[in-house]
Amino acid sequence: MENVMRSYGEVKREILALKLLLIVIFGGQVLFSCETKERASLPDRVDFNYHIKPILVQKCYLCHGPDPGSREAGLRLDLADGATKLLESGVTAIVPGSLSKSALYHRITDSDPELKMPPPASNLELSDLEIGMIKKWINQGAEYQPHWAFLPPKISQDNLEAPMATQIDVFLQDRMKENGLAQGKLADKYQLIRRLSYVLTGLPPGQEAISRYLADDRPEAYKSLVDNYLNDPAFGEKWASHWLDVVRYAETKGHEFDYEIQGAWRFRDYMIRALNADIPYDQLVREQLSGDLLTAPRLNPETGQNESILGTLFLTMTEGTHSPVDTKKDEADRIDNMADVIGKSFQGLTIGCAKCHDHKFDPIPTSDYYALYGVLGSTRFSPIPVGNFKEKHAALQEVHQLKQQLREMVGSTWEKPTSDSVPVLLVSQTQSKNTIQQGNSGRVLGDFRGPNFQGWKTDGEAFGVGTTLGEPILDRQTGELTGLKKGMASSRILGKGIYGALRSPDFKIDHAYLGVRARGKGGSIRIIMDNFQLISYPIYGGLDQKVNDDEWQNYVFDVGDWVGHNVYIEFLPGSFVRHTYRQEPDAYIEVAYATAFDGEWFYPEEGSRYSPVSSLSQAVNRYNEGNSSAADVGFLNQQLNAGKLKHHFPESRKTLLGMDLLMATIRDTVFIQGVSEGFARESPIFIRGNHMEPDQQPVPRGFISEILDWQPSIQGPGSGRREVVEAILHPDNPLTTRVMVNRLWYHVFGKGLVETVDNFGLQGKLPSHPELLDYLAVKFREEGWSLKTMIKAMVMTEAFQRSTTVVNGNIDPENTYLTHYPIRRMEAEAIRDAMLFASGELDNTLFGEPVPVHLTDFMQGRGRPGQSGPLDGNGRRSIYLEVRRNFLDRMMTTFDRPTPFNTFGKRDVTNVPAQSLFLMNDPFVAEQASLMARRILSDEEQTTEDRIRDAYFRAFSRPPSPSEITDAKKFLASVPTRKGATGESDSDAITIQAWKEYCHALFNMKSFIYLL
Repeated sequence: MENVMRSYGEVKREILALKLLLIVIFGGQVLFSCETKERASLPDRVDFNYHIKPILVQKCYLCHGPDPGSREAGLRLDLADGATKLLESGVTAIVPGSLSKSALYHRITDSDPELKMPPPASNLELSDLEIGMIKKWINQGAEYQPHWAFLPPKISQDNLEAPMATQIDVFLQDRMKENGLAQGKLADKYQLIRRLSYVLTGLPPGQEAISRYLADDRPEAYKSLVDNYLNDPAFGEKWASHWLDVVRYAETKGHEFDYEIQGAWRFRDYMIRALNADIPYDQLVREQLSGDLLTAPRLNPETGQNESILGTLFLTMTEGTHSPVDTKKDEADRIDNMADVIGKSFQGLTIGCAKCHDHKFDPIPTSDYYALYGVLGSTRFSPIPVGNFKEKHAALQEVHQLKQQLREMVGSTWEKPTSDSVPVLLVSQTQSKNTIQQGNSGRVLGDFRGPNFQGWKTDGEAFGVGTTLGEPILDRQTGELTGLKKGMASSRILGKGIYGALRSPDFKIDHAYLGVRARGKGGSIRIIMDNFQLISYPIYGGLDQKVNDDEWQNYVFDVGDWVGHNVYIEFLPGSFVRHTYRQEPDAYIEVAYATAFDGEWFYPEEGSRYSPVSSLSQAVNRYNEGNSSAADVGFLNQQLNAGKLKHHFPESRKTLLGMDLLMATIRDTVFIQGVSEGFARESPIFIRGNHMEPDQQPVPRGFISEILDWQPSIQGPGSGRREVVEAILHPDNPLTTRVMVNRLWYHVFGKGLVETVDNFGLQGKLPSHPELLDYLAVKFREEGWSLKTMIKAMVMTEAFQRSTTVVNGNIDPENTYLTHYPIRRMEAEAIRDAMLFASGELDNTLFGEPVPVHLTDFMQGRGRPGQSGPLDGNGRRSIYLEVRRNFLDRMMTTFDRPTPFNTFGKRDVTNVPAQSLFLMNDPFVAEQASLMARRILSDEEQTTEDRIRDAYFRAFSRPPSPSEITDAKKFLASVPTRKGATGESDSDAITIQAWKEYCHALFNMKSFIYLL
């Protein structure tokens, strides 16, 4: 027994030894295999931008990146100087060419959790491949390079000769060859025309277009098809929808009451017109950031409308909080949104990430964020009249000339004696520009009884270029001169019916009350605090007072609760009704002065200065030179009343009549919410992004100056938006053209050359074809910023014309190298429009007010419209459906149209049950299926096969195959019989029901909502 047990133990030990031997042998083989595989996957030459930086950004920069606030151990890995310097600990993180001396390498390979980097607590870990990449990079010299997107795009001169489409294919084919990939076959004509039509117009091709293309055997047939779709008005509708995602387009402000953004839909129409006319992209950038500042705005050739000013709605698409407790925070939130959208839209940068601290990854310090904050904080929101700008401008110029003629007519006839008048003392209201008169109990913010506005800023035409001081008062019936007007700011200085605003410089509230001496009809005085626009009760209602009295009144604003806040005062001839600006044809406002005071009303006269008028000759001379003071005008009125000056001018009646006729043709009645220029105002840095903790020193205005380090800070007196535009469009800016051509590529091919289309920073994806991206960026500028030219080059490529059949699935599963055209689900708008097209209910009318959103019983809440829009949206294309932030269209949301709060250059494409349920059960889908069925059945001469063929062309832009016809017949025959009201079988009802369910089934097929 003992011998048996001994032998068993020996056998057990032998088996254990054998197992250990096998583990060593096979384990060694596995380790050798992994090491070999790792070595094989390492490039011959490790590139910092493409191999190392992504590792550092994702795994290291949070603690060792650009932000000094979170930097640890004094180590900065985003710069070569920081990575290679001797640290206080006595080690150097990276010693180029030496692994043994590089502390970084030892720390990332250390097994001690106290020493290992990244620390285990971060839940970040470097893979063996990443460690191998860093090891090889250090051995090769650890060369640092600037971020690829911040380097100027460069292309070989050899690449400039071939047509763009050809050259694009060459770039793509070169990468395919490098990776050993086969090219897919070309798509058939049915597949290609459907793809092209949807990509360029968002609509399926009509049967006539399909037949023409199939019958056209010319080599240039496809090119002609491309040109037709590029010139189709539907092109602008489709491509405008892409830009609306970028600018967070909405027609309401959201929050509690979802107030209207006045005229927002006009931005949508502006974009459609601009894209159809192929307005250069650089012009669109100028218009959307500074359209109100262009000296020669772009006018609509048909209507004379100022198109450039419509672009400024880009800046006003922010949300709007109703009566926020803290208006300064509200301003910070709105500016943050604008800065974020500007950064992503035009530069592909997340500027907003630098609000609270230096950007964790990109070279955007907090100071750069607040430099842009100052630009946007110096910009004011304003009503903007919409109408025939060309006609209005010409008429007002003529009115100005006629007014000058009247003044010259009066002044030139008066005697000019040299020394006949006794000197008199009269009140002079002239003050030097931008001075504020200080009194014992208050101060003067603006006194308009002199000749000028004292540094206040006018917007629009209503207030003219100066006060009314010295304007002749002539009887329109007799031409009798009854006097010269006293000075005041008047919105009817040219006549009633035109818009204008008069706004003060920014100032801090330091008195309990603000007072305005004014009169008018339908006008308003508004105290704009921290750029807050939605003035209303219960908190701020007293900051907006209506002026409805033809007699002079004192308007008092109690601002004691807001001492220390930045404000400006604005006078408007109209007023806001539920935050929508309205102006009646006879509305006006006139203002004598504005003051700040404590306690009793402050009269500026108490601090006025007196100046003598030495003689009539002097007063007349100054009047004719346009330099009259209030004292001059008072003295001339005395002389008129005494009969010493000519006062009968019958020839003035014709001039006055001409002015009246001109003014009657240019009434301002339609307005948008745009922007206007304010006064330069630098912002301090808010510590940790908290507006309650501003730094002591303001930051000079500018635009991402660390990346675009060649530009000076902004010094001008205005907001600085002009300078921002020039920085964006500057030839040395490497981002603008790259970002835009990448957006176009994304919409043509379903994936950007840079996959993160809104982020070209260090956390963004690397370009799949960097040489191609640079080529397109350079050509875009050289081709005059033409969007259509670039889009045409892309769709003319062989890459675009390939079939969707997968040819390299195992090697390139993501189809990164475009060996075949990607299968793409259509956007929400295209799916809905395709249903309307299939049913024959699509209304192709261009432009116009939005169709109210259709409300279901589940769509409840504050701001809910009183009435629901029609279920089918009146058959209009989806781009014309109302976009209410609190009540978004349910179909658009279900199929991934982004919520309009931030920039979404790339839409999510989800595949969720709600989409299938919507297609199966929604009343709109069922209604369109029924209408499609009735339209198919309307031709009684057609056979069942003809009708099936018609249905397929409507739904899929192709004929059915024989098997599909067979399946369709089986489906139609399988629909249960229904009984009519009399109990008898109703064959017509059965037929309609069968075809309705068949059409509904087609809407639910993958082929309907995908480009296959």
